[in-house]
Amino acid sequence: MTRAYRFLSPIVLLAAVCSWTPPSALAQGNLNVYCSVQAEWCQAVANEFQRQTGIRVGLTLKGSGETLAQVAAEAANPRGDVWFGGTGDPHLAAAEQNLTLAYKSPNLDRLHDWARRQAEQSGFKTVGIYAGALGFGYNPELLQRKKLPPPTCWRDLVKPEYRDEIQVANPNSSGTAYTAVATIVQLFGEEEAFRYLRQLHRNVNQYTRSGVGPIKAVARGETSISISFMHDGVTEAVAGFPVKIQAPCEGTGFEVGSLSIIKGARNLDSARKFADWALTAAAQKLGAESKQFQVPSNREAQLPPQAPRFADIKLINYDFAKYGSSTERKRLLDRWEKEVNSQAK
Repeated sequence: MTRAYRFLSPIVLLAAVCSWTPPSALAQGNLNVYCSVQAEWCQAVANEFQRQTGIRVGLTLKGSGETLAQVAAEAANPRGDVWFGGTGDPHLAAAEQNLTLAYKSPNLDRLHDWARRQAEQSGFKTVGIYAGALGFGYNPELLQRKKLPPPTCWRDLVKPEYRDEIQVANPNSSGTAYTAVATIVQLFGEEEAFRYLRQLHRNVNQYTRSGVGPIKAVARGETSISISFMHDGVTEAVAGFPVKIQAPCEGTGFEVGSLSIIKGARNLDSARKFADWALTAAAQKLGAESKQFQVPSNREAQLPPQAPRFADIKLINYDFAKYGSSTERKRLLDRWEKEVNSQAK
């Protein structure tokens, strides 16, 4: 969940963002943004868009799984205008359920192929704004004290020596964790994948609500290992915490973090302006300035030097069409709940 956010509770509603606005830009409208990246990035985006346009921005911060559920629950009376960030699978599911609105930004041609494919696949109801690879984070100091080796492969995580040493988010609320489930299914085949997930369950000490929760627990020394997007591990390392990242040897999935305009948006003109702005290189550099290290979708946006390089990672051919469908998503989540989460350890 590229995931979600540094905040005290899983749901944070920030009133209209307070920042200085040029007098000429005042009284230009409102915009309600559901934001599924870390809070620092959400706040920077809201502040800068408001500064440039005078449009007052309200933020609701939630993981992508929770945001999909909220958008669906509010379909008859939408409260949000734009959904910014979070893994692409829930955005694709929202598009399939007709919860989001088709929009072809004039900035589409400036994007990498993978970002444009996300738009085309959804009937232009969502678009890629960044990408990030899934992997592990670990605390080398904690592992050394416990005389445990760092994991290098998915298969390592189910070894008995890692019992109660691993955190991962709950895939019902976290796009990060759903990406992990879908990745393991694509790597191993579904039956073998669920055998693996049941074995992994014995080693998981907590299923967190947000996708970023496990890597923060690694940084604080509360758990040895997390299943996380690798760029979130870089964020913690840059902040000075003892965190290292690892790409799984068998291969791994990745996210196309996305942006969608919510169908029935009350501030549609503002939402379209925001979508156009969010696809620019200038807007996308706010991610790196907020110490977030995903790969930006605008070809002119500079890749942060600390960002994990896709060329150095064995990526699978992640099937976004299949695993972004609402039917497949629900089926896998139901199976995970029944066969994994409900089991005793």
